[in-house]
Amino acid sequence: MLIGAHVSPAGGPAHAVERGVERGCQAIQIFNQSPRQWKPTVYDDEKVAAYKEAFADSDVDALLIHAVYLINLASEDKDMRQKSLTSLIASLHAGQALGAVGVVLHPGSALKGEAGGAVKRAAKAIAEALKESEGCALHLENTAGAGGTLGRTFEELAALIEGAGAGKRLGACLDSCHLFASGYDIRTADALSDVVDEFDRVVGLDRLGSLHVNDSMTKLGSNRDRHINLGDGEIGARGCAAFLSEPRFEGLPCVFEGPGAAGKGVEKPDVDNMYALRKRGLASRRRRKSR
Repeated sequence: MLIGAHVSPAGGPAHAVERGVERGCQAIQIFNQSPRQWKPTVYDDEKVAAYKEAFADSDVDALLIHAVYLINLASEDKDMRQKSLTSLIASLHAGQALGAVGVVLHPGSALKGEAGGAVKRAAKAIAEALKESEGCALHLENTAGAGGTLGRTFEELAALIEGAGAGKRLGACLDSCHLFASGYDIRTADALSDVVDEFDRVVGLDRLGSLHVNDSMTKLGSNRDRHINLGDGEIGARGCAAFLSEPRFEGLPCVFEGPGAAGKGVEKPDVDNMYALRKRGLASRRRRKSR
């Protein structure tokens, strides 16, 4: 598993690599534009070259781009869907230019509408985004389930993938906090194994492209997306360690999105938190081998 964190790309994506190296990351995740604005960032040839040089000279092995949270491909509002589609295509273009493993996307929300129609709208937009881009994979992230968000169950993820045409570029990103908040109990290795079995039956492990490891501030099935540092929440140290050592997750980029020990926000994880993350994963793998 390639363990890392979400970091800031301020100053250009090469600086994101530097921030990842400072924290001992094997994988990094960035926003390719401000998460609070629609205006996409287009990386020029100079910044792409600088990024590739920094990446090649580092111990970072994988880059994920997180599409902005403003996107709602399931919206009934045509203007919102178009802005969302434009932003997603820009993220996929950025991912292709930088050689990202994939773009991670929250598929959208039905808000107060009917989920079936929302899934169809989102799937159609996803198919269009893939058609208007090339190369870079798109990973649909499972969600905590609040506010009509799509992807709260494996069945919804499967419906989105099938509705979009199920091409090879379309996959999934599993977030531990979101799994727990949407009702999947992953607090032990055995419980997590059952959940992964279910994901394989419904979606398919061949679709799993990336992971987010976060503890949950709220209880099982709360449908609330509240990240907290590993071991400090309801999933707990044991559950987080199990997630970090699940054998079928080997080789995948696994990104932490918590505030760090200093509470400085998602883009400023600290070295101590990253050390604890790697230590939990290593300790849990040793326990598995000793059984």
